[in-house]
Amino acid sequence: MVKMRHILALGLMTLSLAGWAKSPALPAGVTQVTSVEGVTEYHLKNGLQVILAPDSSKPTTTVNITYRVGSRMENYGETGMAHLLEHLMFKGTPKHPTIAADLSHRGMRPNGTTWFDRTNYFETFTASESNLSWALAMEADRMVHSFIARKDLDSEMTVVRNEMEKDENDASSVLMDKLMATAYQWHNYGKSTIGARTDVENVSIPHLQAFYRKYYQPDNATLVVAGSFDPDKTLALISKDFGVIPKPKRVIEPTYTLDPIQDGERSVTLRRVGDVKYIEAVYHSVAAAHPDNAAFRVLSYIMGDTPSGRLHKALVEKELATAVSAESFNLDEPGVIYFEADLSKEQSLDKAAPVFMKTIEGVHDEPITEQEVSRAKANLLNDITQTFNDPESFGISLSTAIANGDWRLFFLNRDRIQKVSVQDVQRVAETWLKSSNRTMGEFIPTAKPDRVPFAARVDAKEQLKDFTGKQQIDHAEAFDVSPMNIQQRTQWGRLPSGIRYALLPKKTRGATVFAQLNLHFGNAENLIDQSSVANMVAGLLDRGTDKMTRQQISDRFTQLKAQVSFSGGPTGVSVSMLTDRDHLSDTLALVTEILRHPSFPESEFKQLQAAAIASIEQERTDPQAIAGNALSRHFNHYPKGDVRYSPTFDESEENIKAVTLDKIQKFYHDFYGANHGEVAVVGDFDPVKIKAVLNQGLDQWVSQSSYEVVLNTYVAPVAFKDVLNTPDKANAIFIMKLPLPIMEDDPTAPALKVANTIFGGGFLSSRLATRIRQKEGISYGVGSFLRLNNLTKNSTLGAYAIYAPQNLARLENAFQEETDKALKDGFSETEIKEAKQSLLQSAALGRAQDDGLAELLTKLLFDNHDMTYVDKLEKETQQVSVNDVNAAFRKWVTPASFAEVMAGDFNKHPAK
Repeated sequence: MVKMRHILALGLMTLSLAGWAKSPALPAGVTQVTSVEGVTEYHLKNGLQVILAPDSSKPTTTVNITYRVGSRMENYGETGMAHLLEHLMFKGTPKHPTIAADLSHRGMRPNGTTWFDRTNYFETFTASESNLSWALAMEADRMVHSFIARKDLDSEMTVVRNEMEKDENDASSVLMDKLMATAYQWHNYGKSTIGARTDVENVSIPHLQAFYRKYYQPDNATLVVAGSFDPDKTLALISKDFGVIPKPKRVIEPTYTLDPIQDGERSVTLRRVGDVKYIEAVYHSVAAAHPDNAAFRVLSYIMGDTPSGRLHKALVEKELATAVSAESFNLDEPGVIYFEADLSKEQSLDKAAPVFMKTIEGVHDEPITEQEVSRAKANLLNDITQTFNDPESFGISLSTAIANGDWRLFFLNRDRIQKVSVQDVQRVAETWLKSSNRTMGEFIPTAKPDRVPFAARVDAKEQLKDFTGKQQIDHAEAFDVSPMNIQQRTQWGRLPSGIRYALLPKKTRGATVFAQLNLHFGNAENLIDQSSVANMVAGLLDRGTDKMTRQQISDRFTQLKAQVSFSGGPTGVSVSMLTDRDHLSDTLALVTEILRHPSFPESEFKQLQAAAIASIEQERTDPQAIAGNALSRHFNHYPKGDVRYSPTFDESEENIKAVTLDKIQKFYHDFYGANHGEVAVVGDFDPVKIKAVLNQGLDQWVSQSSYEVVLNTYVAPVAFKDVLNTPDKANAIFIMKLPLPIMEDDPTAPALKVANTIFGGGFLSSRLATRIRQKEGISYGVGSFLRLNNLTKNSTLGAYAIYAPQNLARLENAFQEETDKALKDGFSETEIKEAKQSLLQSAALGRAQDDGLAELLTKLLFDNHDMTYVDKLEKETQQVSVNDVNAAFRKWVTPASFAEVMAGDFNKHPAK
């Protein structure tokens, strides 16, 4: 749950703002403070800040509460305390003793995250007064009544330790932590959010409870409600649930420690097992509220983007590295701008490092251009627009702005990016990207140090005193995501080319629209020895056409406000597209142009080939990749060369090295075409116009090879167990798989889905998670999965867990006991009722996401189904009985046939 590595209804149109203006008087004790672009701030007497962002474009609601406490507020001996509290906040209160289970049973998507300046908890759920009322009451209750108990600390301690070990497997993440610790000598940004192991392991309950009581109070929190809800009723609920919490008498003193100006290069070296090499650098910068933060964000894009970025051109295109990136950290106090380059085993750090640093620090000799700034601004602003247009993403992303000083910084920084000039970026780069401000390399005393300015705090309120924001965008229709409504609203058909389509027009926020196009080709015979070639063909499609370079393609998609991704393999290619109504036609036209006229540039081929090899090198020492490969090879029953064959790492690398441009061009010529496939479009668009664009782009494009769906046939399982040693890896993986000779339409399938949800599929509340994570604290991530095949009787039931290698015996024992208990005693009526509710609400929540709905529609088309099939499956799920669920589990779960693989450093950390 730690913040990510490397930091970043069918119904009427609703006019929420107009309706709100006529709303009843505010509840007692609630004051309206300000409103920006349809987002309104309120205060309660106890100090709670409330942000309401009503938007009915999706039938979902997101509740997100942000506490202004993170690792920056931790004192000596307290590192990791904010993050540890995040874990314990899911352990319950006297009134809500089973929060994790309740979230799962309601089909909600919850999580919590901790970073330097804040901790936040959110849940997204199907919009209903019942769900919203429960979520608000629960959040208010756990704000001040969480157990924070010794028994929970004891079990969660090892879970957090396992999370630490998971991160320790990632050399790039470890190096990043060490870089920050070296860059910051005094400030707590130099301390990893997950904390020091000794601090976490030795924390006392009274100390932790005191930390909780100090920071988890209404005057230190901001509650955001975004999505589909009634503002007046919601304010009344908030006033009822949160208003009764008294304002605390304690005072939180502001932090005041800042690092002095860095006076020379600093470096750190990390040595451990692995093949992929990394170069990383950080330079001190400004706070997120600082006016120059916008220029830093543009600068990071100019340096780190692929393919336009300077680092990509200097390192990847010159085959000195396989990948690069850059990021400007958005922090409340002066932060950093970060750069990274990834190298393969064969590439030289000695050759790459000087070019890496020269590119970053050479802006004076190679000034920033207008084209670079325009491209960066367009992409950054597109991302911000897409976030604002998605109520779930917007509601959660406000946590960053809140932690940076004021939620309105989301809008202010957007406007600042719009105004950034070439001169601004050039000035920031020349001022801050200096060797004396760099953490990387050697320290060299300098007679006349060239130092950066002192970065002071910024008063976000002062920066926003004259800020009003832009005009509020129109809201969308409240869409009913029931299967039969989707069935009735969707236009189903087939294009002249043979492509089947599902078109679902509906009004969306920002007129956004999502499209998914899948093309299929080949069969088991004509695809022999083609897997690696096919993979690289798909990867090269958007890297150049006969009329456009990779950069021109990227720039054109930016102009079209489109996010487009190509993916594929031996049996087909997929394209996902996110844009808006005004640009969908041109986006589709460009996608079909790319599909039909790729140029396969030699330089891009070499880059992709090098990156693919580097990826395999990384997998060779990764426990999860090793275990997954071992299981795949255990179940393999196809000859080498078959498209379904599971190769070794050596074979994969050999296959990639054997790919040539001639082979790529031949595969494309022989297999690519649009006579087999599906397309789904969901959002704000004109179906007639879009069908015309698709007809024009795909008509008369026929694959030269015969096509037949390639199916993996069922093979009866044979018991298998393998323990694989992966040196110098603190985190281990356990994976179990069991093939099942059934399809999704099997009479037992609905009951088996319910059983799997109870056994290991729920959010922290499944039996596996309750026992292995919550009770015994063995694993940070544990669960089971069920993959039901729609085309042939070959489905899979499985389970997984990550853990410390020395806990292998405990894990095996707990997994076996829980399996035996479920087989012997079965599942209770209450468990089954809650699991059915969870499955149905989770499915509804998935259909509320336009990208997920488009993907579902293409899958239904491929399987020769429509939404009536989904409706049928859901009704069958509702009807399963206790006897059905227990009988299905006992019929198909046969421990004597389990195939299990464990991978980790068991020599260094033997099982206890």
